[in-house]
Amino acid sequence: MLKSPQLFHTDKDFKPRLLRLNNAADETAFAQLISEQRCIYHCDKIYDQLKELIKGRNPGKNVSETEYAEFVKQHLNGQDMHQYGVWAYYSWSSTLVHILDEDEFVEVRTSRNQQKITREEQHQLKTKKIGVIGLSVGQSIALTLAMERTCGELRLADFDTLELGNLNRLRTGLHNLGLAKTVIAAREISEIDPYITVKIYNEGLTAENMDDFFTGAGPLDLLVEVCDSLDIKISSRLKARELRIPVVMDTNDRGMLDVERFDLEPRRSIFHGFVDEFVDDSGLKSLNETQRLDFFKALVSFNALSERMKLSMQQLNKTITGWPQLASSVVLGGAITTDISRRILLGQHTASGRYYVDLDELIN
Repeated sequence: MLKSPQLFHTDKDFKPRLLRLNNAADETAFAQLISEQRCIYHCDKIYDQLKELIKGRNPGKNVSETEYAEFVKQHLNGQDMHQYGVWAYYSWSSTLVHILDEDEFVEVRTSRNQQKITREEQHQLKTKKIGVIGLSVGQSIALTLAMERTCGELRLADFDTLELGNLNRLRTGLHNLGLAKTVIAAREISEIDPYITVKIYNEGLTAENMDDFFTGAGPLDLLVEVCDSLDIKISSRLKARELRIPVVMDTNDRGMLDVERFDLEPRRSIFHGFVDEFVDDSGLKSLNETQRLDFFKALVSFNALSERMKLSMQQLNKTITGWPQLASSVVLGGAITTDISRRILLGQHTASGRYYVDLDELIN
């Protein structure tokens, strides 16, 4: 009888264990996983991945199955295929997956990015570090950044856990109810690409962890801020401006996107100067409820919101409990933010500003 996978992981686990069987310690660990029946699903498609690698390196050649076998044999150069590459063990799903090692894995996984992203650009993006604060629309952004491989490291901050009402926009399953949103996102990223470095901050962004989030193991190259807290929106921007880190924010209405190039304009007012009267050098001023509402209206340019969002804002804490978000808008936000992030990191977009990708206007 298989042992319960719950015996072998905690709700905080999100990093796979990478085993290279030409290493004695890893080979022992691999054998132990098998003998103790910790693996309930075993995926070994390394031959198919090697075929993909060979096909990508011979784009103009029509390779037959027989030729593939010979190419793979030559590529292995005497090495046992079972030991080639890496075995990734995902404890939370009790799954072992046989994959190519990092350089070949990235080469194959990003092959369909060419030439929209060149090999040189892909290598450049691999060195970049992106922080994401808030994992509702932020989950879609983080996953899209990972799928496109827009960076080599992601830092994810959110204090919240998954609730049933989140499933109108978060791509995950019912089995993850009650799990930290950071862990959910980090696990899915690692299942897409275990070679992307992911660091999580389950308590959200705080005064205590802010320095580590922004500069630990190297400074961020870009901040994506999509959280609900007004105080964190302000304090994270002040920190980004201090460190000259560009900031991107998707607001989830009319495809509204903010870009603040503090790296190029270190004295630039946060939020394009829209909220200067509410903010000083220490952050958000002490505001009463009426003033906080005025601050929020200024922040989002209330008159430019969609009519349904204006109506929703009037019903906050009356008939609805939070800022409404639709899956279609969240996924669009992931796409828009990833696209502009890539262009910023590659030096292809240098302007600050507020932009709209309004589908009601574009598809009328």
